[in-house]
Amino acid sequence: MTDQTNRPSVPLPAGPSAGAAPTPATEPVTGTVNTEPRDRNESYFTLVWRRFRRSTMGMIGLVLVIALFLVTIFADFFSPMNPRAANIPFAPPDMISFTDPAGDFSFVPHVYPIGETGEFDPITFQPLVGPVLDDPTPTGFFVRGYEYRIFWLIPADIHFFGATDGRPIHLLGTDKFGRDILSRGIHGGRISLMIALAVVTLTTTIGTLVGITSGYIGGAVDMWVQRFVEFVLAFPQLPLYLALTSLIPITAPSNVFIAFVIGVIAAIGWAQLSREVRSKTLALARVDYVRAAIAVGSGDFRIITRHILPNVLSHIIVAVTLAIPSIVLLESFLGFLGFAVKPPLISWGLMLQDTNTFSAIGSYPWILSPVIFVLITVFAFNALGDGLRDAVDPY
Repeated sequence: MTDQTNRPSVPLPAGPSAGAAPTPATEPVTGTVNTEPRDRNESYFTLVWRRFRRSTMGMIGLVLVIALFLVTIFADFFSPMNPRAANIPFAPPDMISFTDPAGDFSFVPHVYPIGETGEFDPITFQPLVGPVLDDPTPTGFFVRGYEYRIFWLIPADIHFFGATDGRPIHLLGTDKFGRDILSRGIHGGRISLMIALAVVTLTTTIGTLVGITSGYIGGAVDMWVQRFVEFVLAFPQLPLYLALTSLIPITAPSNVFIAFVIGVIAAIGWAQLSREVRSKTLALARVDYVRAAIAVGSGDFRIITRHILPNVLSHIIVAVTLAIPSIVLLESFLGFLGFAVKPPLISWGLMLQDTNTFSAIGSYPWILSPVIFVLITVFAFNALGDGLRDAVDPY
């Protein structure tokens, strides 16, 4: 028999003392109570934006793209010089310094024009060229310059940066006709981006419609549509571009020439996107909710617009952001060959025609400055497209 007195004593939980009032089961909670649900339903675009914000390169691309559009839309405001005004041919870029001639720091940069310094080379006896430090060009922000119209309606003459005394400044030098390269590059973005956006709009619309229709209907329609797509993809693009654009008469107006170039590029560029959209449509047409919509008698138009198109829209958005830099590069190449834009219009490809000889590049390397605008544009849209691609794909 076990001795009960040798057992260890187990402490009991403290309870109410005898005679004390019983403690209520729940006591009132003071303060504000948060009645909102802990997990809120967020839309698809909210989730995409949250993932996109984590991409550093994607955010840099977004900022650059917004800046590109602002600068090109308000090109006259950001241009320090009239892009069609002639000055000294092949003038080198001016030197920018934040110190005045006395050596003191200045928040407003001083521009020193490049000219003859009055000294000669001791071997060749050629006059030496360098910054003229004793005659700086006073500059400032929001200065008055040549007159222009905002949105072709509102007259204005205020520029973001320029010379306060009206003297010409050339931060990137001048071309063979003495026109400011920086101002022409800013204005050239209008034509180059306009062509890229117009081509991408056409190719996206045609490719999406053809791809969704082919993949959803299937059967013989899908087979014949895909054979036509393969026929379009089989053409070598660059020789076809050159052959079609050469059919335009030289005397044709500039707007007709640009419209024909846009049509030629868009006539071939839609095929690849239609293939991608068709493959996604084939997979989506077999999911349960699409079969349920067909079973309850929903029409084909409703199924395509309400169930299939929203699911392929993320891929289309990424494809658009990645297609724009390709069109910009193609326009620059065609413009360099003289098949994209004709004067008096300005584009980055047309500006690169001055670099068609090695002697010109060796003597005047600053005429390659339009390449900077192309590189910034291509990097901005590629970074934006990569960020969107990672954001819309949860895997």
